[in-house]
Amino acid sequence: MTAGVSIFAFSVVCLFSVLVILSRVYVDCQLTDAQLCHMCEGAIQNHSAVWRFCLSEGRIEGRCCLQDEEENILGLDLSNCSLSQVEDLHVASAAVIVDLSSNPISNMSDFIFQGFNYLSHLILPIKLDCPGGNTSWDRVDVNHDTRLCEGQRNACNQTGQMSLDCPENSICMPYGPGFVQCSCTHNFHGYKCLREGHFPMLEVMAVLGGSTVVVSMLLWITQRRKVKGT
Repeated sequence: MTAGVSIFAFSVVCLFSVLVILSRVYVDCQLTDAQLCHMCEGAIQNHSAVWRFCLSEGRIEGRCCLQDEEENILGLDLSNCSLSQVEDLHVASAAVIVDLSSNPISNMSDFIFQGFNYLSHLILPIKLDCPGGNTSWDRVDVNHDTRLCEGQRNACNQTGQMSLDCPENSICMPYGPGFVQCSCTHNFHGYKCLREGHFPMLEVMAVLGGSTVVVSMLLWITQRRKVKGT
């Protein structure tokens, strides 16, 4: 019995360790606010669009305009940073204005701005198109070597009710330029929001716990057979 308890405890510890390692790997792969704000040398350029925005909306730290109380990145100025590619800006998903102009960026995925629900001003090198296409913005202007994408449109319909892209019992929610996400309405959950009632957290945890016990018992039985065989 002692061996069975030991194997069970060992299995739980291993499972917990794997979860911790995976979470650390995920965190290590993501940029932090400080890393993004100091990706380029210097601070936000005076009289730039982000600088003017930040005068009344927050405080400047490196290349970021930060919200005073919650430390959210409201503005991001990565212009003239010699960036050839942009892969991860998710820590600035609350930004209202982003400037990526004067960089040799030739291609950029629309998924970079997925989740940027509040983005209303995006300044890009002229070679890049506005994420989501021109139809995702109220106004698109080209001026010399920059492209301004202004006024992000709601990709859902005007009323915010159920979209044709969302299943029944769900509501269409904007999720960045050209993106939407379907959120289950109250009291619905699961695949395509087909299950009614609250999410069965206790049942799920019971299944996971039971699975751990079964695996532990199988390991214990296997170990006992090996001991008897020797």
